[in-house]
Amino acid sequence: MNCRVFRLRTPQHEWVLETGGRHLHLSRYLAEHDLPRDLLALCAMGFFENEELERRLREDRWEERPLPVDEEIDLPLQRERVGKILALGKNFSAHAAEFGEEVPAEPLFFNKLPELLVPTASTVTVPSWYDGRVDHEAEVAVVIGAQGRDLTLEEAERMVAGYTVANDLTARSLQQADRQKGFPWLRGKNLDGFCPLGPCFVPRECLDVSDLRVRATVNGQLRQDATTADWVVDVPHALAYLSRHLTLRSGDIVLMGTPEGVGPLDDGDEVICEVEGIGALRTTIARP
Repeated sequence: MNCRVFRLRTPQHEWVLETGGRHLHLSRYLAEHDLPRDLLALCAMGFFENEELERRLREDRWEERPLPVDEEIDLPLQRERVGKILALGKNFSAHAAEFGEEVPAEPLFFNKLPELLVPTASTVTVPSWYDGRVDHEAEVAVVIGAQGRDLTLEEAERMVAGYTVANDLTARSLQQADRQKGFPWLRGKNLDGFCPLGPCFVPRECLDVSDLRVRATVNGQLRQDATTADWVVDVPHALAYLSRHLTLRSGDIVLMGTPEGVGPLDDGDEVICEVEGIGALRTTIARP
């Protein structure tokens, strides 16, 4: 069944469940049934499994709540629940080709810092000292829901709690300069606010990510448009590979790479990164 969960910027950080054309007050339901107000804990206990959720929707009383607008929506996960953020580079062959490069022989990962996370409808301000190129990168974000190391493909698939959308904002001039020096990509990928995430969380049971459209528009102009069927490495292979090197833990986030069409952003640009079945992540860029 289709469902999406929104976390709101209210003082109580309410949750709204969207399913079957209805918008339900999830926080109130959880409180009434003495259930944890933690998406990852709910995923671990099977709350969002199709049969279980369908039973609860059929048998229990739910209060309706209007669908939130972008300005009401907070990060899909509480910031303190997010562990490490790992991002897969060049996972679309056409994206590698647009920089005159080939897909790496084995998966290429870099990191983004959790403190960079901002919700949809945020304004990201580029530091005034930096006058180089800043690019948008629309991506599927995988939220890990369990702990594991040295995973098989089957185990890796079961590690997924759900999905959301990310914009892997990149200070391209910094990244290219550091690559030429043989430095890591830390500076170019980790300026403040450079990881918009949202607008919602979609549990694994509610979405098949094998062939989803990934798009990015800037001021209404289409820049990126591809499908996850074009991933070089799919989710189970990416997680299994990562787990050979470090332990994956509940709350970790893995970005699955961006399609071709990345491009520069100017002051006042509005970027919308959208993944079919998840939603649209909106960000405004400010360049003093």
